[in-house]
Amino acid sequence: MNLDAVRLIFFEESEELLAAMEAALLAVEAATGPEQEEHLNAMFRAAHTIKGSAGLFEMNGIVAFTHRCESLLDRMRSGELEITSELVELLFSCRDHMSSMIEAERLGHPVPSALSLDAQLEEFLQQTQQPSPPLPVVPPEETVKVESDGEHVVASDYWHISLRFGVDVLRNGMDPISFLRYLSDLGRIVYITTLYDGLPDPDDMDPESCYLGFEIQFSAGPGVDKVAIENVFEFVRDDSKVRILPPHSHLAEFVRLIKDMPEGASLLGETLVRGGALTAKELEEVLAIQREQTEIGEHRQLGELLVEERLAHPTAVEAALDKQREQVAHKTREHRVVRVDATRLDALIDLVGELVIAGAASLLSAKQAGNPILLESLGSLGELVERIRDEALSLRMVPVGEIFGRFPRVVRDTARELGKEIQLELAGEETELDKSMVDKLSDPLVHLVRNAMDHGIETAELRRKRGKSDSGTVWLNAYHESGSVVIEVGDDGGGMNRDRIRARGIERGLIGADEILGDQALLQLIFAPGFSTAEAVTSLSGRGVGMDVVKRNIEALKGTIEMESVVGEGTIIRLRMPLTLAIIDGFQVAVGTSTFVIPLDMVLECLDLPVEVMAANRNFLSLRGEVLPFLPLRRLFEVEGRAPGRQAIVVVQYGNQRAGLVVDRLEGELQAVIKPLGHLFRGVKGLAGSTILGSGAVALILDVPDLILRASSDERRRMVSSSLQEGKRLGVWEGNAP
Repeated sequence: MNLDAVRLIFFEESEELLAAMEAALLAVEAATGPEQEEHLNAMFRAAHTIKGSAGLFEMNGIVAFTHRCESLLDRMRSGELEITSELVELLFSCRDHMSSMIEAERLGHPVPSALSLDAQLEEFLQQTQQPSPPLPVVPPEETVKVESDGEHVVASDYWHISLRFGVDVLRNGMDPISFLRYLSDLGRIVYITTLYDGLPDPDDMDPESCYLGFEIQFSAGPGVDKVAIENVFEFVRDDSKVRILPPHSHLAEFVRLIKDMPEGASLLGETLVRGGALTAKELEEVLAIQREQTEIGEHRQLGELLVEERLAHPTAVEAALDKQREQVAHKTREHRVVRVDATRLDALIDLVGELVIAGAASLLSAKQAGNPILLESLGSLGELVERIRDEALSLRMVPVGEIFGRFPRVVRDTARELGKEIQLELAGEETELDKSMVDKLSDPLVHLVRNAMDHGIETAELRRKRGKSDSGTVWLNAYHESGSVVIEVGDDGGGMNRDRIRARGIERGLIGADEILGDQALLQLIFAPGFSTAEAVTSLSGRGVGMDVVKRNIEALKGTIEMESVVGEGTIIRLRMPLTLAIIDGFQVAVGTSTFVIPLDMVLECLDLPVEVMAANRNFLSLRGEVLPFLPLRRLFEVEGRAPGRQAIVVVQYGNQRAGLVVDRLEGELQAVIKPLGHLFRGVKGLAGSTILGSGAVALILDVPDLILRASSDERRRMVSSSLQEGKRLGVWEGNAP
C-alpha cells in the first residue's frame, strides 16, 4: 500500500474520531460522576489517536495543537480542572479547529492557526502548572516478592511491564510520562524502576531523543486484560519495545482457557491469542522476527521465539502446543471490513447497468428467434443478473444515521444562540439510503432543523402560557414506505400560521387575493424563493433564503416534500426520497408508438378503462367506493394518433395519494437502468429520466409523484369549476348571495 493510500485512511479515520469526540463532548455536558469521566476518557483516546497518527505523517501543526488539547483533557480527567461550561465550549472549539486543520492537510492547503484558542488553552493549563504528583511507588520494604523463571520476571499477584521507549518517540509528538499516567487509569502502578542504561555521554545527548526505560509492577483493575494494557502503548509499539507478562493468577486462567477451547486453531500463535496469553500485535511482532531470521538462514520455532522475546510464558506456550496435538487443525474465517472508494462502486453500478441492458437485448433476440433452450438459459442468466444488481446496489446503501449523528451538535449550538431549551430525538437511524443521496441530504436537513428551532419552537414564556414544558423538542425520523424512504423533521412548537402565509403570498404576488388553495398548496408557499414570514431578520432566518434551496435540492434527487402542521401543536415536514437513483424494477407501458416505464414499487394494480367513463369524458372513476382521479398520458404528452377502442388504467400510489394513468397497452415488467434526460427534455414535467430497452429504443421513466399531483389538481379544479357553475345557476354568486 502506497503512502497516499495510507494518508487517505488517516483522513477517513480522523473524521470518525472527530465525530466520536463531538459525541463524547455532548455526553459530558449531560452526564455526571463516573459516567462523565468515562466520556472524558473516550475523548482523550480519540485525541490521542489523532495525534499519534498525524505524527506518523509529520503533520506537526496538528500534533502540537492536539497535544495541548490532550494535556487539558488529562488535567480534567485527573480532577485538577473542574468541568465547566466554559471549558466544554473551549473543547468544542478545539475539536472544530482540529477538523479544519485535518481538512486543510487533506486538500493540501496551508494549515490554519488559532492564536486565540492557543491562548485560552495556555491560560487553563497554567492554572495547573503545579508539580504533578509523583507516580505511586511502594517503598522497598513493602515491595512484593518476585519469582524468577529464567529470563522471565513474574510477580505472584501483579503484571510485569517492561518498557524501552524508542529514541524518536519525542520527535513523533509522544510524551512517555503521559503513557504511564494513562496506564494508571486502568489500575494501580505498584512499583516502578527507571532504567538509565541507554543514556549516552552528556556531550552526545540529544534533547529531542528519549533514552529511558521502565520496569513496572502493575495491579490491573476489574476486567482489564493483556490487550487493554497493550493498547495503552499503541502509538509507540512500532519504535519501542513493550513486554507484558501476566501474574500467576492470569497465567493459570490463560492455560485453562486454552484447554477449554471447543475448537483448536491451526497455528500456535492463533491458539495463544484466542486464549488471551498473547495479543495480536505481539504475534505480528514475533512473526516479523521469525521472517527476518529465516531470510538469513536461521529457522526458529515460533514457541521458542515467544519465550526468548519474553512475549509469552513457557507454561502458556506448552498448553497451546498440547491443544494442537489434541485436535484436528482447522482454519477459522476472518470477517474483514474493506474500505472501497465510492468512485469504484459507481463504476461497478454502471457496469451492472450495461449488463442489464445487454441481457434485455439478448432476451429479445432469443424471443424473436423462438429458441426455447436459449430462452431458458437467458431466463436463468437474467435471475443471476438481477441478484448481482441487488447486491451491487446494496454496497452503496448506508444508514441515514450517518447524517443524523451530526445533529446533536447542530441543535446544541443553535439552541444556545436562540436562548431556547431544545431537545433532539432521533429514530430510524438504521434505515438505509443510497450513499450518493445521503451525501446531498445533509444541507437540506440542517436548514429544516434550524428553521424548526427558530420559527417552530416558541420561547419558554409562550410555551408556559400554552401549557407546554419549557423545553421544546425537535425530532428526526426515517422509515421505508411504498418503495421510498421517508425522512421526517418535526417539532412540538407553535405550528404554521395559515393566515400569515396567505397574506405574505398575496403581498409577494405568489397567489391572487381571491385564489382558493388547498392546505398542502398553501403550506408549500414557504418554499418559494424569497418567502419568509419572520418579522425580524436574524442570523438564522428571515431573509427568505434556505427553504427554496431545500426544495431545489430535494427535487434534484427526485424527491418530494409533504407538510403537516397544527397550530399550537407543531409541524412535521416529510422528505420522500427514492431508494436509489441507479437501477429500478419497472413496469413498461405504451401509448401509440411511445414507450414509458413506471417504477414497479409504485404500481398497485391494472384494470380496463370503463367504456362509460370514456363516454362521459371525465377524469375520475369510482374504484371500490373511492374516487380515483386519472390522467390520460396520450393527452398529457400530446402523443399523435387515435386512441384504441380499449384502454387500460395503471393505478399508482405515492405516499397516501393514489391516481390512475391511462395507457394504450401494458407490456410487462423489466429492469430499468436510469439515465439522465437530455437538455431538450430536462424541463419537461412528469418525466424522471430515461432508460434503454433491449431493442435499443429509448423509453421515458415517468415521475409518478408529479403525475399524481397533476391528476389530483385537475380533479380539484374540475370540482371547484363545477361548484361555481352550479352556484351561478342557483343565483348564489354575482351579487345574489344571502
